[in-house]
Amino acid sequence: MDEKKLPASGYIDSYVCLDLETTGLNPKRDRIIEIGAIKVRQGRQVDSFSTFVNPGRALEPRITALTGIRDEDLDKAPDMGAVLPDLLAFLGEDVLLGHRISFDYSFVKKSAADAKTDFKALGVDTLRIARICLPEVEKKNLEYLCRHFQIPHRAHRALDDAKATAQLYHMLVRQFGAAHGEAFRPEPLICNIKRDTPATKAQKEQLCRLLQQHKLKLGEGELPLLDMDKMTRSETSRLIDQILAKYGRWKND
Repeated sequence: MDEKKLPASGYIDSYVCLDLETTGLNPKRDRIIEIGAIKVRQGRQVDSFSTFVNPGRALEPRITALTGIRDEDLDKAPDMGAVLPDLLAFLGEDVLLGHRISFDYSFVKKSAADAKTDFKALGVDTLRIARICLPEVEKKNLEYLCRHFQIPHRAHRALDDAKATAQLYHMLVRQFGAAHGEAFRPEPLICNIKRDTPATKAQKEQLCRLLQQHKLKLGEGELPLLDMDKMTRSETSRLIDQILAKYGRWKND
């Protein structure tokens, strides 16, 4: 959305509310596992987008405990490369709303960069709004704020979080929009992130030799269970360095 077209009040009633579940917090290393988004027009939901995403790796137990998502839920799901075109089409040029929206935007931005696609957006962050408008509230995470405003919510599932965030936003607008209009004003989302490329043939051969030499298997011990066909150059390099640091080089190297 063009900033010149934004309402003078600052707050908006048409947007896409986006939420992601991921394997971790770092878009350079971690992967999206679930996407939930709702399209809102004049304050009413008119469409939704929801899908699991196969991250090409096994989930850590802490992620399954947090989200309830299991490896078997993701095994037959499309990977992010297949999901991205439909997701970007759904997002369009809408303002993105989210609770800590910079987090969700950074993962989509990284996926777009890997696909050699440009992606920019304006965003509204309900976490930022809550920090400005609700300084007396003890916690500002989505789950706590939903309890505070008595918003029905199943935490850590993408579509449910997106719906709850939109309801939270409407609550905040009604209570604080007039007095704190600037807190609601969409701002450009900024994320400087580089495209990652697939692991090279040489990297895969080096990794296979190390695993064979030290009798190691991906997914056992401290090694993550990764799909070697989907590994990136940077994560393969980190894994090689991890093995070398602990076990040393192979013979005759």
